[in-house]
Amino acid sequence: MRVVFMGTPEFAIPALRHLVLNEYQVVAVYTRSDKPAGRGRYLVSSPVKKAALAWGLPLVKTASLKKAEVVAELANFKPDVIIVAAFGQILTHKVLGIPRYGSINIHPSLLPQHRGASPVAAAILAGDAFAGVSIMLMDEGLDTGPVLGRAQIPILAWDNNSSLTAKLSLVAAHLLGEVLSGYLRGELTPRPQNEARATYSGIVSKETGWIDWQLKAVDIWRQLRAFDPWPGCYTRWRGEVLKIIEAVPLSAVSTAEIGKVIALPWAQDKAAVFGVSTGGGVLGVLRVQLEGKRIMEAAEFLRGQRQFIGVVLPC
Repeated sequence: MRVVFMGTPEFAIPALRHLVLNEYQVVAVYTRSDKPAGRGRYLVSSPVKKAALAWGLPLVKTASLKKAEVVAELANFKPDVIIVAAFGQILTHKVLGIPRYGSINIHPSLLPQHRGASPVAAAILAGDAFAGVSIMLMDEGLDTGPVLGRAQIPILAWDNNSSLTAKLSLVAAHLLGEVLSGYLRGELTPRPQNEARATYSGIVSKETGWIDWQLKAVDIWRQLRAFDPWPGCYTRWRGEVLKIIEAVPLSAVSTAEIGKVIALPWAQDKAAVFGVSTGGGVLGVLRVQLEGKRIMEAAEFLRGQRQFIGVVLPC
C-alpha cells in the first residue's frame, strides 16, 4: 500500500509513526517549507520534516500544491492513498483525484463540530465536555467530507491547547490504525456529516488573545487555556503588555468596577492573592508575565507592584 503523508506540526507525528511501524510504504512525506522564526529569523524546520529525516523517509517541502509541476510530481509517486494531518494547505480537485482510495484527513474535532483551522481551541472555548478526532474522506469543502471514524476523550479542567492537542495526537494515531485497515478492506462505509450541526473555528491571531474583562470569568478562563501556549492572553497596564498565564474562575460576585484588580484574602486557592472583577464573577490570577520580564507567581508579582491593587484594566 503506497502512502503519501502530508502534515506539519507535532500533532501529525504519531500518525506518521504508526504508518512507519506498521509497514505501510510511505513513498513521500509532504510538509511546509522552512520558516524564519525567533529574533534572529533563522529558518526552522517543521516537526514533521525532522521526523521524516530521522526515519529516512522521502521528503517534499512545498509552499503550494496548486502548481502543475507539484501536482505532476505527486502523481509520479503513484499513491494508493494520501493521508493528511494538520498539513495547513487545501488539496485541490486535481490532487484529490490522484490516489485510487482517495485522500483521508485526520481532524482533531468531533465533526461536524469545529470545522476549520483551530478546532482544539474552539472546543475549549465552547466549554465542551469532550474533544475528539474524526477521520474523513476529503472532498473540496472545508472539512465537509464523509466520516470514516470518530473517537473522543474528556476535556479536563487543567487541559490547555497544548496538552489536549498532545493527547488527541495519540488518539488520532490509534484511530488511524483501526480506520485505515478497515477502509482499505472495504469494511467501512463513509457517513455523510450532518450539515445542520456544523460549526466553524477561525484562524487564531495574536489579537485573539486580548482579554475583554466584560466577559464572564469562566469564559476568560477558557480563553486562557484555549490560547496556551500561543498567542497567550493579555491585557495592558501602564502602557505595557501584561500576560495572564494562569488563573481560576471564582464564583464570588464582585461589586467592583469591571476590570478592577482586587485583593483576595478569602480565596480558597491561596496562590490567587489577587483577582480581576469581570462581567460575571472574579478571575483569580495565579501567574502573570509583565512585558520583558519572566513569568511570576501572583504573590511575587504583587510584592513588587503593590500599587497594582485597585487599578482598572482596560476592556
